[in-house]
Amino acid sequence: MVSRTVRIPVGDATLTGDLEIPEQAAAVVLFAHGSGSSRHSPRNRAVAATLRGAGLGTLLMDLLTPAEDLRDRVTAEYRFDIGLLGRRLAAALDWVRDGTDTRGLPVVLFGASTGAAAALVAAAERPDRVTAVVSRGGRPDLAGDALRAVRAPVLLIVGGHDTEVLRLNQAAARELPSPHTLRIVPGAGHLFEEPGALEQVAETARDWCRARLPAPEDAPHGH
Repeated sequence: MVSRTVRIPVGDATLTGDLEIPEQAAAVVLFAHGSGSSRHSPRNRAVAATLRGAGLGTLLMDLLTPAEDLRDRVTAEYRFDIGLLGRRLAAALDWVRDGTDTRGLPVVLFGASTGAAAALVAAAERPDRVTAVVSRGGRPDLAGDALRAVRAPVLLIVGGHDTEVLRLNQAAARELPSPHTLRIVPGAGHLFEEPGALEQVAETARDWCRARLPAPEDAPHGH
């Protein structure tokens, strides 16, 4: 089991991530958090733990530097800069491709809230490096024209009570040329804080990802 904090160069910035790769991992799931959040997001960490239990590696990373994060808390200028966040995720995909512990592993992008738009932009920019994309309570509509360039299969998970985001996901799904699935968690709001809701998200993502990945013994890995 690999478990370490990593530094990922993205253009003129360096971002921090927490990498955990089980033995014989079938893939690595790269998490992109939503606006005003970080790699310490308890919801993403809970989902990541479920995915690792199914033999998937995880990389939870900050999309902003500490200085940018402090500024964003005041101005909110970065959190909706989907172009910037998408480029940074694309650079992280390059890092994963070349990393000692991740080389050769299929990559799933998992985006929450605005991070889902960034994940779709990165998937459009690096179609050969993204095996699948998962959106949790995401804003895929913010990916704009990039939606029509996504080639990887996409899973959209939305709370049944998150009506406006559900409408936006349904509209974005119609723009996706790739295979896509919309899963509604009944009774859940935007943050899936209701009892059992987040577990349902994690199990849905786990099962959907595993169905789209090679069996662990078939997957190339960098160990």
